[in-house]
Amino acid sequence: MKRILLVIFLGLGISQTYSQSFYRYRFEEPWSISAGIGPTQYFGELYSFWKYNEGVQPDWNASFSINYIFGTHLKARGEFTYYKMSGSDPPSDPRAFRYPRNLHFRATNMELTGIVEYYWHPVKLNNITRHLWNPYIFFGIGVSSNNPQAELNGAWIDLRPLQLENNPYEKYIMVFPMGLGFKYKLNVYMDLKVEGNYRFTLTDYMDDISAFNVSEFYLDLVNDYVTGQNPDRLRLAIRNPQFVLDNGEPDVAAILNNRGRIRRGSGLTHRYDGYMTLNVGVEIFLSRDIWDNWIFRDRVYEKRFRFW
Repeated sequence: MKRILLVIFLGLGISQTYSQSFYRYRFEEPWSISAGIGPTQYFGELYSFWKYNEGVQPDWNASFSINYIFGTHLKARGEFTYYKMSGSDPPSDPRAFRYPRNLHFRATNMELTGIVEYYWHPVKLNNITRHLWNPYIFFGIGVSSNNPQAELNGAWIDLRPLQLENNPYEKYIMVFPMGLGFKYKLNVYMDLKVEGNYRFTLTDYMDDISAFNVSEFYLDLVNDYVTGQNPDRLRLAIRNPQFVLDNGEPDVAAILNNRGRIRRGSGLTHRYDGYMTLNVGVEIFLSRDIWDNWIFRDRVYEKRFRFW
């Protein structure tokens, strides 16, 4: 009788050990975090990849997001992105007739977005049964800071407060991210992700350039320069070598004689600026025992029974 009870006790113990070891795999893991890094490409008055042969002029970005599964194929994420962008006339395709302007800018911005992702394979699954690979599309809405700068005499100047085109624009802008992504399952807790994300915006001033020429505001620029009220406005707005003296100062007489027919931007009111990111990163699913059995696993206990 004692032997029978011992066998039953041992059987129950082994069964409980195995059931506990796989207990964590029975649950869906709706919450996850992800991070990525990659290049940023600006599109606007100083760069046109689609129309001209201007190569790629990338900067960089880094992102962090919190994700939640709320449907069979649907996931929501709140994302923060720190990104840099820039543009310059000198490498412009000669067919664009932009290089004589000698304009440039750079910007360091931060973005906060809410995004909905739709996956090819279901995502509302037990954690262990996630698909090995899963492509997805996404779209969303968000807000980004907007702080273009240009270099003048060795210093980088904030352009937005200067209102070079007499047209004020906001420090924060609306963005509309959309794109494609692909995820590959590395292990129970982690996916590798590759994602291309283009942001449409509602502003033409991410690069501080919009008007086709300076005809509507060049007299104000000249007046601010002559009176000394704000001379940097003219210095930064008109940098074409034809209208700059040998000492680097604006040629006021040449500008006045030209009557403002100095090209600045494309002049298309319906063409807004945008930017694209191509990121590689990881997504970590917040399993109930991730801290005990993955990152901070007890190595002594691991020798007794390996989970993976």
